Amino acid sequence: MEQKEKKNKKQKHQHPNDQTTKPNSDFSFKPSSDVKGLRFGGQFIVKSFTIRRARPLELLQLLSFSPTHPKPNNNNKLPFPSTTAFLPTNFTILAHHAWHTLTLGLGTKKSKVLLFVFESEIMKTATDRVWPSEIPLGQVNKRLIRGLTGCEMARFKFRKGCITFYVYAVRQVGCFGFSCADDLRTILQSVVALKDFLDHTAMLAMPNQRSISYAPPVAMAH
Repeated sequence: MEQKEKKNKKQKHQHPNDQTTKPNSDFSFKPSSDVKGLRFGGQFIVKSFTIRRARPLELLQLLSFSPTHPKPNNNNKLPFPSTTAFLPTNFTILAHHAWHTLTLGLGTKKSKVLLFVFESEIMKTATDRVWPSEIPLGQVNKRLIRGLTGCEMARFKFRKGCITFYVYAVRQVGCFGFSCADDLRTILQSVVALKDFLDHTAMLAMPNQRSISYAPPVAMAH
């Protein structure tokens, strides 16, 4: 009886989105109108916080990903060319910090990072043209997720300390399989392997992610 209870308890604590070891056919794709978006709970002020499109190198730094064996004849392309990522803006990072302080620790410490892995580089490029480079979190569900009509998505969510990662695989309705499954699997495995972020302000220190005081050398005019 005791073993049965332990087993049930263990199953309850398994993360529903932990699909990193499942084969491609098990990715749960749903129409973009039905897939789960961002969740805010009672923290309504967070909806006004903004995220911005990440540069390709920032994505690699965030994932602590360094390709050790570049593919031949790839024209020096960076990894994950069909992936678009959104990171908290500096304003959002500092606003989270201030909100948590003002509310005497009651305000949320959770920041959100979004990664969209498209089925092709062409699809990513076409979507990037119509998506804004910066957007309030409260508009993400309507404009970025529901706004992709004619698409299906598979959603994965990972909590890493004060950063919650939302990863969406995106394909056209009616497609079978996912042509960028290897990239998606690598990204999911990289997120799983990340250590918890203890403070969002550490993101201001990227690429080192060690201290908020980190800053690259800047030329000064005297």
